[in-house]
Amino acid sequence: MVPLSGVAYALERGEYRASIAGVGASLRALTFGGRALVADYAPDVMRPAMSGAVLVPWPNRIADARYVFAGETHELIVNEAATRTASHGLVAWQEFAAAARTASSVVLHAVLAPQPGYPWRLSVEVAYALEEDGLHQSLTVTNESGSPAPVGLGSHPYLVAGPPVDDAVADWTLTLPADDVLLTDDRFLPTHLVPVTVAAGGAYDFREGKRLHSAVVNHAFTRLRRSADGLAHARLVRDDGTGVELAWDGDWVQVYTADEPSGGLRRYAVAIEPMTCPPDAFRSGVGLRVVDPGGSTTMRWVLQARG
Repeated sequence: MVPLSGVAYALERGEYRASIAGVGASLRALTFGGRALVADYAPDVMRPAMSGAVLVPWPNRIADARYVFAGETHELIVNEAATRTASHGLVAWQEFAAAARTASSVVLHAVLAPQPGYPWRLSVEVAYALEEDGLHQSLTVTNESGSPAPVGLGSHPYLVAGPPVDDAVADWTLTLPADDVLLTDDRFLPTHLVPVTVAAGGAYDFREGKRLHSAVVNHAFTRLRRSADGLAHARLVRDDGTGVELAWDGDWVQVYTADEPSGGLRRYAVAIEPMTCPPDAFRSGVGLRVVDPGGSTTMRWVLQARG
């Protein structure tokens, strides 16, 4: 019997262990030396709160589930009733199949079929590989249609610096190398982009590291400061320096302090979601990638233990 979260793929290398779920090509669990780096979930449950899923062909929300591309209006299904939006793409509940497999890696593949609201065929490949320095992940989308396709990429891991219990995030310190934050309305849709030093008196300025305490964050950030490896690095740690780091090559990142209850818990983890574009990019065009027929686009990211 296949678990509700899909076929499970166990990976191991050194002190790292990972479990990948076939539904949504989701990162279900990741540990280092037995210490959890992401909020996990049981194999035989429906994945909670988009945990670890890949987001294709858009991350975050599209206002009113409607957009115009190449002069044509497209209408998607509203799947987040409270905000009247189309949220987190179209492959999160699709079963991916293994295209390649080793003890420490797996490549998963699915095809997104043309459908009302998104009339393009996409090949979606997600690669997970445990290396000595952590879990390396890549997401590659190829346009198998006869016309250019709008594409945004993202991933939705929930990071933890300790046990995922109620209000655990209050004691964790977040470091995020972003100079700008995207403010939103009550539907979590963008209103305007401002420097982190200006927004809410600097409440979203995590560039030098700041304990989260009671901070409520559900915002996209950009103008990222990158390291010599070309990646932006975010870090979530406890007072003793133990925790987790995420590095990514996309131009945006969404941070969410899990304030809505999930599985009876709230503020148990911090979703740090690498993205190639901001929310509502199908309508604004900001960061939107237009992939020609036969062309591909890729995003990559790395999760590793700290301390």
